Amino acid sequence: MKRSIYNILKGTFLVSDDAFKNWRMILFISVLAIVMIASSHSADRKVHLIAKLNNEVKELRSAFVEGRGKLMQLKKESTVEIKMKEKGIVLSEIPPTKIKVKSKN
Repeated sequence: MKRSIYNILKGTFLVSDDAFKNWRMILFISVLAIVMIASSHSADRKVHLIAKLNNEVKELRSAFVEGRGKLMQLKKESTVEIKMKEKGIVLSEIPPTKIKVKSKN
């Protein structure tokens, strides 16, 4: 047991006669480790992008709700009346009448 650990530490398993098997396994494990690290980085990048996009959606939704509220306030008759009075236009005292057009047929 002690001798095998000593041989591993010295690296004799890499230069022995059947070292090709060992090198293939080491290379395979190294490639798998690189693929795993790349996959992990890719997943982290996607998680950060999703979080960023979720924050942007929340901001845009709040801006939309705020804009819709302002629009509803501006569409009120009382607000329109105030804006018209500022420009010198007042409401008519005479109610509107319906105009009927008769066809010649």
